[in-house]
Amino acid sequence: TSIMASFNVSILFKTPPKLKSYRRVNNMIWVEILAGFVIWLSFWSLIPRDEWWFRGADFPRLQILALGIIAFLLMLFWQEPWDLTRQIIFIALIAALAYQLKMVLPYTLIWKKQVKQVKPEQLDPQKQISLIVSNVLTPNTQYHLLIEEIEKYQPDLVLTLETDQTWQNELSVIEKEYPYRVPVPLDNLYGMHLYSKLKLQDTEVKFILSDEIPSIHTTVTLRSGQSVQLYCLHPKPPSPTEAKDSTLRDAELLIVGDQIKDLDESCIVMGDLNDVAWSRTTRLFQRISGLLDPRVGRHYVNTFHADYPLLRWSLDHVFHSTDFALVEMKRLPHMGSDHFPVYVVLQTGRVFEQIQEELEQTEEDEQKAQEAIQEGIEKAEREEKIVTDEIAQDYKKT
Repeated sequence: TSIMASFNVSILFKTPPKLKSYRRVNNMIWVEILAGFVIWLSFWSLIPRDEWWFRGADFPRLQILALGIIAFLLMLFWQEPWDLTRQIIFIALIAALAYQLKMVLPYTLIWKKQVKQVKPEQLDPQKQISLIVSNVLTPNTQYHLLIEEIEKYQPDLVLTLETDQTWQNELSVIEKEYPYRVPVPLDNLYGMHLYSKLKLQDTEVKFILSDEIPSIHTTVTLRSGQSVQLYCLHPKPPSPTEAKDSTLRDAELLIVGDQIKDLDESCIVMGDLNDVAWSRTTRLFQRISGLLDPRVGRHYVNTFHADYPLLRWSLDHVFHSTDFALVEMKRLPHMGSDHFPVYVVLQTGRVFEQIQEELEQTEEDEQKAQEAIQEGIEKAEREEKIVTDEIAQDYKKT
């Protein structure tokens, strides 16, 4: 009797085969939805539009790739018959993953380094320049954390972004070590301050396309006596709370890049560009300017968002001319901002210029850059200001 009772109970609570099958199919639908989401975001980012809801898909490529790999593995090993819909989704997912890998793999160790590493026997402090780039987040009051990093690393240059008058007052403790300074305190989240141990000359604070967005253009003299053109930038990002599109950001970056290409001098561009290294605009900027990215062939330096480990990408950048090689590059600890600071040491030398190559520029690149610059100037004069800065005058239609 007891045996029969237990047998009946087991039958009663046993999941019917049809229900199991239904659950498997239902779960498979969610996997296909995840795959469809990855496919949509990947191809959405290919649309050549400037609105933030298009350009926003440029940023989380690592996260999209991770979701795509999860969907790929689940679809591959799910024990259900393959119907036509599943086959189409799977093929489209492979295409999306291939595209995302193409965009992010250059910033890993498996890729060829764009910038050579300075060998120990080549090290020469007289030809080096060290710098910290830090978006401090204006409301952040943990001033001491950034000051501690500056005192620890003693960089030649410190560029702070989003710094207002309060931040300028708090950072006054480092001024003895940094006799050359360019203060631009603003309360609109776009203030910036440049502190330098090295001599600065021909310094200008420019408002190229907006009276709210400054940039610092100056010449730094290394200890060896060599001059380096320095550009410090922080354009607005495309977002629902900032700029509704990337037009002005792209134009400012490309104007600077176009100016640099005609220089026969050492050059560094640094700052929070509010764009990722793999975006179409940043890659176009590199081809137009001829500047190199030390992250290529090494590793990501994901600086934003400091508070969310699973939602990070690179917004803070250091690009440089082909005569510089890399001594050191690292992300510094959290200092209360939504950005991590970046520490970079570069060394110049003729030997590096001879072995490092600029990215190849095409006629199409030049045309795209000029069109983007023109669109930015027209938008600026329509919505922001009459563009009068000499750096942009040559691009205005007469």
